Parts: sequence; structure tokens; C-alpha cells
Amino acid sequence: MSAAPEAYDQLPSVVRDAGAALVALLVATLVGCGWYLGFHVENVHNGLIAGSFTAVGLYVVRMRPRHREGWLFVATGVLHAVMFFGRQYGLDDGGLPAASWLGWAGVWPLPLAIALGGWTLMAFPDGRLQSTRWRVAVVAMMGVAAVLAAVSALWPVEYDRIGLAAPHPLHLPGAEAAARFWEYAGVSYLIFQVLWTVAIVGRIRRARGDEVRQLRWLVYAVVMALVLLVTGLLVFGSPVPGLLALPLIPVAAGFAILKLRLYDIDPVINKTLVVGAMLLLVTAGYAAIVVGVGALVPADERVLSLLTTAAVAVAFEPLRRRAQRLADRLVYGHRTTPYQALSQLSAHLEDAPQELLDGIAATVANAVGATEVVVWVGGEERLVPQAWWPAPADEMGPAALARLGGPRRHVQPVVHHGAVRGAITIRKPAGEPLTAAEDRLLSDLAAQTGLVIVQQRQAQEIQAAARRIVTAEDAARRRIERDLHDGAQQRLVTLGLQLGVLAEQAKASGDVGMADRVKRARAQLLEATAELRELARGLHPMVLAQSGLEPALCTLVDRSAIPVRLQVAVAGRLPSDVEAAAYYMVSEALTNAARHSGASVVVVEVASVDGRLRVEVTDDGRGGARPGTGSGLQGLADRLAALGAELHVDSPSAGGGTRIRAELPCR
Repeated sequence: MSAAPEAYDQLPSVVRDAGAALVALLVATLVGCGWYLGFHVENVHNGLIAGSFTAVGLYVVRMRPRHREGWLFVATGVLHAVMFFGRQYGLDDGGLPAASWLGWAGVWPLPLAIALGGWTLMAFPDGRLQSTRWRVAVVAMMGVAAVLAAVSALWPVEYDRIGLAAPHPLHLPGAEAAARFWEYAGVSYLIFQVLWTVAIVGRIRRARGDEVRQLRWLVYAVVMALVLLVTGLLVFGSPVPGLLALPLIPVAAGFAILKLRLYDIDPVINKTLVVGAMLLLVTAGYAAIVVGVGALVPADERVLSLLTTAAVAVAFEPLRRRAQRLADRLVYGHRTTPYQALSQLSAHLEDAPQELLDGIAATVANAVGATEVVVWVGGEERLVPQAWWPAPADEMGPAALARLGGPRRHVQPVVHHGAVRGAITIRKPAGEPLTAAEDRLLSDLAAQTGLVIVQQRQAQEIQAAARRIVTAEDAARRRIERDLHDGAQQRLVTLGLQLGVLAEQAKASGDVGMADRVKRARAQLLEATAELRELARGLHPMVLAQSGLEPALCTLVDRSAIPVRLQVAVAGRLPSDVEAAAYYMVSEALTNAARHSGASVVVVEVASVDGRLRVEVTDDGRGGARPGTGSGLQGLADRLAALGAELHVDSPSAGGGTRIRAELPCR
């Protein structure tokens, strides 16, 4: 079934439409001729399934040619059309020509039709099964159905139950053995039904978002058909109401596949429960007063009817409200009260600002039963979406407050100290308005959101200020390093050269003592120059600014007193502040390892992962490193915090080495 839709989709639209028209004509002919042959209650469902499944399936594959579920619908409808016509032909007692063979064609495919219908339900809504195990289960089910169909085709094991007027066309030996086999094999139908139910329930439990709503449409149609079937059997003694409701299943399924973005099933279920409960209560009240009271107290029937009408009128609205609350609880689950919603929000106050906004979106959705919640941040003329519930299906761009409204979308501005700081937009299911209590709760949550947005903006401003301080510090380091390199170091080097010339002149003149003193002074000057060069390199290495992070780290490794294994996986240059932070982090870790850890080897790993620079330094020393006030690790942690990163130090005192790691945002 997976290859057929793709091949069909490659055909020209005229060919596709012609193929669909031929299938529709075939099914319409079989079903129409079958109805013309007469009305048989026991065969009504086949005709209804044939027409409805084929029509919905053809419409789905015409709108979405690659949709596997649509093709399963078409296959189910065509098979039932063949069975319907065959049975109608075989049930006719007028002695039609070839009645045995055509009636036979309406009986033996039944196991295949049941299995195919189960496959269709198990694969809803996209035509794909949940896992490999379910694919194996479907293959096994179809295999068992093929065996049952073969037995039914060779021997009349189901003719007595169906009651065809035409006899079985084959007369093969072994009919008694086949009948005994069928007594036990017939339980396969029940196993098939259990398998469908388990698959659908499992799929509903694992489904999320759109798929849940699609499955609700299917389950709702199946349950309504079963309710009408049971009601017809109990009240009228006939399955006709349930059989007539069978087209609800494919129609609801097709509606869920093609119209999911426009409608939701929850309000339909909700209203059905309320109306059903009220009908039941009104009927029970009428029976209790008219029948029960009338049997105990002699009274005129018109008086009892008037009394019943008055009682129903008085009790109707309180009972309706209770029924509505019960239906809301059953359909939408437990919704939080205003106090619970504010308590849930306060539980998130210690989270990061973005996590707090996500918590606000989830709290609002849970409190008002929304299907979509978006938290916007910004001014009245430009608001940017910052948090969603659930995850957005499409990307949203900035918008003005006046343009946030839309169909079924409620807008609650977030105002703090008279200025618009953001907005909360919610979308509720169709037919479910925002109540007054929910509107008040939304206003309270919006007020709290204003504080969160202000807090988030202040945190961003503080981090931006810290980043500017770090950037200014790095710029000052580079300026000092450049001044030392281009100024003091150059003058010292020149002075060293002059001293060397002076030493040679003193030696040439025969003043050996003066020559030795000048040489010693020149050696001390060269040592001071080397120390000054190391100091300048420590302030800000020139190689980092000129060549990038990897060459700068290689320089650190070459100068390390401990063997270092360096692994760098960085493509291209990174922002200068990120490179500087990573460099100083590795430098500090190598310095601490050399001075305090007693390690034999250090491993440095630097890699770009998902827009972040991951830096990790690990040694096999004695451990016990702790960031403290005034320590190099604490200063490093402050530098990383200014960039929105966090320093993690894992260094147990009992040994096991030290691991220092951080992830720096690169965007």
C-alpha cells in the first residue's frame, strides 16, 4: 500500500481523476444494483460501509494522493461493495442466474474484509502503524484472515449464519472437518477486534497534539455508532439504528484528516454529553412523577403532566450546570482553580526567565482549557513571541498588538506601570467561549507576566552590562599588550643590542672587568625582557587575536609543564569574546593542574555543538579544586556568566581528578 500512492501521485491529474471516477463508478454500480435487488437488514452494513468508505477514501486521495489512510479506506470500501452485491444477489430467492457463484463471492472474503478494516483503524490517521511489532501483528492478522477466507471459499462454513438462498457452488470432501475447524477458528474475529482496540488505545495514549484530536474524532464516531446499535437492540429490538450510523465512522475520519486545523472534537463530545445527560434526566423525571406518583396517588394525567413540566422547569438549569461541569471534567480533564493557577506560577518564580515564560504559557492553558497559548514580549507596536503552549506548528513573526486578534483568539495585553510590556493570546476550542471567571484569571496572570517580563529585561540588561565590562577589559588587555610589545619591549631589545656592542668595545680595549659587568647587565636585561614578554602574552596573547582559538591553544599546550592531549573541532573563527573566554578557561585549568593537582596528563576538548562552544578540561590529579572568592576559577566563572554560560567544576576531594567544563553561546 505504500508504493501505490506514490506511483498514483506521479500520474497526470486527468489520469488520476479518471481512475478515481472508474473506482467510484464500479462501487456505485455494485451498491446500486445490490439495493435494487431488495432490502435485507443483515446486509445493510456492507452497503453502507462500501459507499461511505469509498467516497471518503477517494476524496482523501484526491486531496492528498500520497495519503496511505485514504488508500486503505478505498480498499475497504471496494471489498465491501463486492461482498454487498454478492450477498444481495445470493439472498434473492427468485433463482437469478449464477446466483451460487455471485453469492459465494459475497461470503468468503469476509475474514479479509474484517482484517482489512482492522488494519485501516489501526493505521489511522496517517496510514502508518505505530512500530515494527504492530506491522508484524497486521501481517499475522492478514495471514490468518487469508487462511480463514480460503476455508470459507472451499466449504460452506458460514452459509448457515448468513442464510443465502443460493447454495455453495463447490462440493468438496471434508465439509465436516472444515465445520469443526471453523468452530474454533471463528474466535479469530474476536481476537481481531481485541487487537484493534489495544492498538487504538495504545496510539491514543502515546499520541500528542494534532494526532490526539484526529483519534478523538474516530473514537467518537465509533462510540456513537455502538451506542445507537445497543439502543436500537434494547428499545426497538432492531440493529438498524446502529447500522445506519456506520457512515459516521469514515465521515468523521475523513473530517479529522482534512479539516483538523479548522475544528476540534472536544466541543462536540462536550455538547453530546450534556444533551444526552439532560435527556436522560428529563425522561427519568417524567417517568418518576407520571408513572411512579400516578401509581401511588390517584390523580388526573393532565395534572401529573403539568406537575412534571413545572418540576422539570425548576430543576432544569441547576441540573444543566451540574451536567456541564461533569462534561467539562470528563472531556477537558481537571482544570486548575485561580488559586491553583497562581500557586503553580509562583512555583516557577525561581526558574530562568525563559523557563518562567514557558511555565506561564502552560499554566494559562491548564487554567482556561486553551488549545493554544502564546506569550508575546515587546511594545505596543512590535511584539515578539517568546513562549508557546504547545510547541508552535508554524513560525510566528513580530506583530503589533492591534493585529494579534483573530478567529477564536483572545488577546490579553500585559501592562506594567501604564506601559504595554507584552501580551498573552489564547485560542479555545470551537464553541467554547472564555467565561467571566477565566477572563479574570487571565487578567491576574497577565499582571504577573508583566513582572516576569520586566525581570527578564532587567536580567538581559545586567548581562549585557557585564558583557560590555568583559569586552572593555579585553580591549584594555589588548591595548596594554600592544603598548608593551611595541613600546617597552622594543626599547629594551634596543638597549640589549647597545649593551652587546658596548661589551665588545670594552673587550677590544682590554678592559676585561668592564666587559664582564656589561655582559652580566645585558643578561639580566634579556631575562627582564623575557619576563615582560610572558607578562604581555598573559594579558592577551597576540596569536589569539591574529590566528584564532586553535593556534592559541596549541601555544598554551606547548608551554605547559604537564603533557596535554588537545582535541579541537571548531570550524572557522568565533566571536572574539567567546574565543577569549575559552582561551582563559583552558589557561587557568592548565595553570591550576600544574601547580596544585599533581596530574600526569591533561585532556583538553573543544568543539562546536549546536551553536555553542563546548570546552572541557580534565586531569588525573588529586582533585579538591573549589571556586572561591578571589580565585582564578571564580573570576573565570564571572567571565563566563557575562556571556550567558556557566562554569561546572567536578573535583572530588578524595581523588579522581578534576573536570572543568562550560558551554558558551556562539550566536
